[in-house]
Amino acid sequence: MKFSVLVLITALAVGLSISLVNYHFQGSWYYMLISFGISFGTSFLVFYYLLEKYIYSKIKLIYKQIHNLKLGKDLKEALGEYVSSDPINDVQQEVQEWAGAKKKEIELLKKQEQFRREFLSNVSHEFKTPLFAIQGYIETLKDCITDDPEMAIKFLNKAENNIERLSYLITDLDSISKLETGEMPINYQRFDFVPLVKEVIDILEDKALANKTKLIFKEKYAYPTIVRADREKIRQVLINLIQNSIKYGKENGSTSIKVFELHDQFLIEVTDDGMGIEEKHLTRLFERFYRIDSHRSRKEGGTGLGLAIVKHILEAHQQTISVRSTPNIGTTFAFTLQKGN
Repeated sequence: MKFSVLVLITALAVGLSISLVNYHFQGSWYYMLISFGISFGTSFLVFYYLLEKYIYSKIKLIYKQIHNLKLGKDLKEALGEYVSSDPINDVQQEVQEWAGAKKKEIELLKKQEQFRREFLSNVSHEFKTPLFAIQGYIETLKDCITDDPEMAIKFLNKAENNIERLSYLITDLDSISKLETGEMPINYQRFDFVPLVKEVIDILEDKALANKTKLIFKEKYAYPTIVRADREKIRQVLINLIQNSIKYGKENGSTSIKVFELHDQFLIEVTDDGMGIEEKHLTRLFERFYRIDSHRSRKEGGTGLGLAIVKHILEAHQQTISVRSTPNIGTTFAFTLQKGN
């Protein structure tokens, strides 16, 4: 309700009350109308002045401050000073909206703080494991380097493997950081996606044979499938996804790569028939160092950053990746690429 309407109704109520009381005692319509006019006019002016000076002006000031804070300084200057026609109602709505936004902001900050704690804990753990192993091997080497050279070489090889793991961790973390900040540019080019898939399958063929996994890419994709992307980075995406499917697939299982043509994109799916993933894990699957089965993941190797890198590469291409899975049936990772034509 507008301020002037509120004052008018209040003044009418006062005027009618006084005029009815006057009529009750004097019984004259003439004096009733005179008392109504005088009381209505006086109360309207008094109420308008008092409410405007001591209440309404302060509400307008509060509303203006809230509105300008919501807009931000630069946008406020571009729009000019905004004056509401009904600040009494609008201030309530503004405060509710502002409170809701602040609540969401606080919840987001809490989630980010929790994520930061988990990330630091995971980084510490991932680095600590190979470092302690290297320390142990070096201490053992001191004792057996002269008495048992063969054992010394064995421990040197183990230390070297852990140093390589540390190197991979640092490289992957550096890659994610550069992708997030835009320091690692996306070198767009047009290329045929089908030869890239066959190239990755050839690279991972020995690993698939060792894990008794069959890699399937049907010959129906013999025609050119031209995409516009960074070939080397999409190669890394495919390697990470197919490697994961081999690692966590079942024995004598299979991994298939499929390409579907959409309107202005291609949809690529990497599907395995392995142990699958429970639904509660799916939303966190692309987080850094997130592992469903920590013991098995470390036994299989890897840094725990593969899927995080995949997600960042595709987001840098302004594309999406999703996952769907059913326990004991299999998992499908699906991502899109822009058509190159």
